[in-house]
Amino acid sequence: MSAILRLSGLRKAYAGVRALDGVSFEVEAGSITGLIGPNGSGKSTAIDCISGFQKLDAGTVTLAGTDITGRPAHHIARTGLMRTFQTVRVYERLSLADNLAIAAQQFDPATWVDEFLRTRRYRQAVEASERRARELVELIGLERYYNAEAGILSYGQKKLVALAAALMPHPKIVVLDEPVAGVNPSRIREIEVALQQLNEAGETFLIVEHNVEFITTLCHRVIVLEQGRKLTEGTAAEIHTDPRVLEAYLGMTPEMAEAEMRGAA
Repeated sequence: MSAILRLSGLRKAYAGVRALDGVSFEVEAGSITGLIGPNGSGKSTAIDCISGFQKLDAGTVTLAGTDITGRPAHHIARTGLMRTFQTVRVYERLSLADNLAIAAQQFDPATWVDEFLRTRRYRQAVEASERRARELVELIGLERYYNAEAGILSYGQKKLVALAAALMPHPKIVVLDEPVAGVNPSRIREIEVALQQLNEAGETFLIVEHNVEFITTLCHRVIVLEQGRKLTEGTAAEIHTDPRVLEAYLGMTPEMAEAEMRGAA
């Protein structure tokens, strides 16, 4: 696999405090990559800068060979990087199908003139949007709610709708901001399965999440930030046993962790 997203030397400071201090990493096409770290490590700042919601002080972001550094969020979205947010955003009085149609509408080639005249281009755009919506709804397991109002869905199901909406325009990569935060544990497994199936269908994800178990279960590769810098990266198994990660999250040295495990035994 080759890198679809490259970050090089990202720097961002707020009132002299370095939120990002030379962060570099890559996300391979077709992968699920996790981005974790303790509170204040720079995770949220990183994805805000990647997606155009914050301006970098220095560094570059490249998407599929195109430099998107400093471009506005809507331009980055059209280039092929979509994202979700911690807070779920759905149109609760509209159906699930209509929510997805709206997500696709801003990216389709039809103009308002095409819509007014019901031209062939407009009809083709509508048909393509509906096919994509039905495909995604099946993958996220919400087929029975296709024509139901989004407001009746649980919080976890709304997270799945937001995920499907981000995927509607066939992006190159989707950045997920805490997809299981506040979600009932029984729904977390549903989101995990949906992401696995979407990835098997060819979708690429970068996931920021506090739930380390969710990340290490799901992700092919994990990047760890601490105090604005990349602490380490590796496979889930490597991260799970890395003493630097243990100390960053739990404040333990490897010797302390080993002693605690011996005591528990």
